Amino acid sequence: MTTDVRRPGGPGFLGGRVVSRIGYGAMQLARLRDDRAAAVTLLRRALDLGVDHLDTAQVYGNGYVNGLLRAAIDPADHAVVSTKVGIAANPGGKQPMRPAQRPAELRVGVEDNLRSLGAEQIAVVNLRRMDVGAGFPLPRDQVVDLEDQLAVLMALRDAGKIGAIGLSGVDFDGLRRAIPAGITCVQNSYSVLTRDHEDMLKLSEAEGIAWVPYYPLGGATPGVPKVTDDPVVRDTARALNVSTAQVGLAWLLRHSPNTLLIPGTSDAGHLAANVAAGDILLDDATLAALDAVAPA
Repeated sequence: MTTDVRRPGGPGFLGGRVVSRIGYGAMQLARLRDDRAAAVTLLRRALDLGVDHLDTAQVYGNGYVNGLLRAAIDPADHAVVSTKVGIAANPGGKQPMRPAQRPAELRVGVEDNLRSLGAEQIAVVNLRRMDVGAGFPLPRDQVVDLEDQLAVLMALRDAGKIGAIGLSGVDFDGLRRAIPAGITCVQNSYSVLTRDHEDMLKLSEAEGIAWVPYYPLGGATPGVPKVTDDPVVRDTARALNVSTAQVGLAWLLRHSPNTLLIPGTSDAGHLAANVAAGDILLDDATLAALDAVAPA
């Protein structure tokens, strides 16, 4: 990162560290498997723009994306890298990912991430639960008590291999039960049009837990509405002379002060636009109009 301390979207907090509220989700870098140099250049560009929170997973490209982060990030960047366990690559399967919920699989997942990232410690490891948003029934051997999973991650944290623990795909009861373990963030699907987890957002605010929404613009899976198609969002974008995607991201930042964003892209232009969303000011009237959009 450059010596400029400006952080896109302003400063937020994750795992005991100050980070940019607009981070970068690295999943789409798997699309650049045939152009490794371009992928590394894109990561360096994100860092140069002030982004210092990057979200990844061993399952992205079966280690390929983690290898890109290893090549692109210098210790002097002071970047916070978060990853996830609870899912694993599924080469040759109908789906590219499979659940890997058992405690032994979580331990293997952490070790695999450490190895591919070339790290001695991962700043944040998110446990990808299947309480919400799984999209498929879990095999019986993958139905695991949350407490058993947290016990493994807490032991790895005590051993210094994990800096902090986050949750993903968790329901309200799961978050409530996990709080005593010391949770630094929650990653759930959430946008201006899809606010199913508003109660969890409020609980996260009260507990000082970062809210890191995935699908921040919706539309990633069937039945999930696209923020960019909403007429109120479109009208707002025209009035502010910005893109509809930028409006969706700006609303998330304004809606809750503990929100951190990790929009992903494999395109440098989209990266710059996502970062610029942190500079968009929504006045009270505009915010009220977006707040009034009927959630799906």
